[in-house]
Amino acid sequence: MSYIKFENIIKTFGKNEVLKNINLEIEKGQLVTLLGPSGCGKSTLLRCLSGLESVTSGHIYLDGKDVTDVNPKDRDIGMVFQQYSLFPNMTVEQNVAFGLKLKRMPKEQILTKVGEMLEIVGMSDKRDCYPSQLSGGQQQRAALARAIVMEPKVLLLDEPLSAIDALLRHSLQVEIKRIQKELGITAIFVTHDQDEAMVMSDMIHLMYQGKIEQSASPADLYTKPASKFAASFIGHYNVLSSEQFLELTGEEIPCENIAVRPELIRLTDKKTDDPDCYHMQGTVAVSLPHGNFIRYGILCGGIQIDVDILFTDISPIPTGSCLHLSIKKEECVLL
Repeated sequence: MSYIKFENIIKTFGKNEVLKNINLEIEKGQLVTLLGPSGCGKSTLLRCLSGLESVTSGHIYLDGKDVTDVNPKDRDIGMVFQQYSLFPNMTVEQNVAFGLKLKRMPKEQILTKVGEMLEIVGMSDKRDCYPSQLSGGQQQRAALARAIVMEPKVLLLDEPLSAIDALLRHSLQVEIKRIQKELGITAIFVTHDQDEAMVMSDMIHLMYQGKIEQSASPADLYTKPASKFAASFIGHYNVLSSEQFLELTGEEIPCENIAVRPELIRLTDKKTDDPDCYHMQGTVAVSLPHGNFIRYGILCGGIQIDVDILFTDISPIPTGSCLHLSIKKEECVLL
């Protein structure tokens, strides 16, 4: 039986239906991500689980119990927001201990649990600091410790890393994943960042316009998108209609759209005759560095095809160069 279950969840704000009959199950001990563009309903679904928003209709189950109408404080759920909401007049240690004091836990036990938690999140040396004395990453760790020390059944993380610089953000992604696995916590992470979801998740639930567009492991979501939206949102696929594909390659495909990852397209000076590939011809319109690869925009019959090539010692291909593109048929995704 699933640990968390959303059953026919509908949520409206006035005439605006934000969640449209959501059905979703999450297993115990997983770190799952609700991924999608702004306004797709992912944070609303998280807030419905926490009890900060009531559902219009449907039921939410946690550990076999219907918690749809249960008071938020009685759901045993921890939450870390984008704004860390640390008490500015309390030290890190006092912030982390706050919830335990409300539960009237013995002082010695509080000190022990807080010490252990600060050790886990790497904040032992900052226990006497106030939030104003901490960096953004350190504040995030303190907020995480404050939520986890309560030993909640579920930990909810609503875009907690969005305000942190890219380098620190990556290290914190790895750290959160490590802590989650070490403690065996069931966690739900909300983000609009595809790379973040790929790094952190056991399972990704891709949301679009209030619905679950696709649920899959990171690898399957990347390599086997189930819809045009999934392909366009994950991995920067080139998505062509069957009419466009026929125009560019001269070959018909038995579907509405075809998706091709830019790193799987090969560029050559001369056309190859490989029968296992689709072929097209184009001109380099633009080249843009992206970290360890260059993304070329190849204009083929008025349609731009993006092609990713790893950086090498070879000079970049000049704009205006005429090239042949080949794509293995087995590497195309039919949508």
